[in-house]
Amino acid sequence: MSKTLPTIDEFLSALPDDRRDTMTTLHQAIRKAVPKLAPAMMTGMGPSPLIGYGKYRYKSASGREGDWFLIGLAAGKKDYSLHICVGGKEGYLVEQNAAKLGQVKTGRSCINFKKLEDLNLKAAMALVKQGEKIGGINAVA
Repeated sequence: MSKTLPTIDEFLSALPDDRRDTMTTLHQAIRKAVPKLAPAMMTGMGPSPLIGYGKYRYKSASGREGDWFLIGLAAGKKDYSLHICVGGKEGYLVEQNAAKLGQVKTGRSCINFKKLEDLNLKAAMALVKQGEKIGGINAVA
């Protein structure tokens, strides 16, 4: 039986005050940067739901196909993560621009940080905008 996901407002309201403020700031920044990418609550990356912005169809090297979010925002127990699931022949967008993003930990398409001040928000939103133009990792038409 699948669990009903909260609305974005319910999700944000349920967070502790300090975490709600950070997540709301990030959510508003993403909405301003890429207003055409529809936000929706999603699962698939751990036990907690996340806010996904935009959807695309992907096909992995193994041949598996599915739908995924282009941009994702999550509040973990100790940190926050901003996912920019964008890459191409040159590599992953986050990985290529990690040095510009502040005092954060990055993976191929994920930016993890403990507090908003650690993230270079301007640089991150520039990548979000660029990501909307490039499209998702392993995207198929």
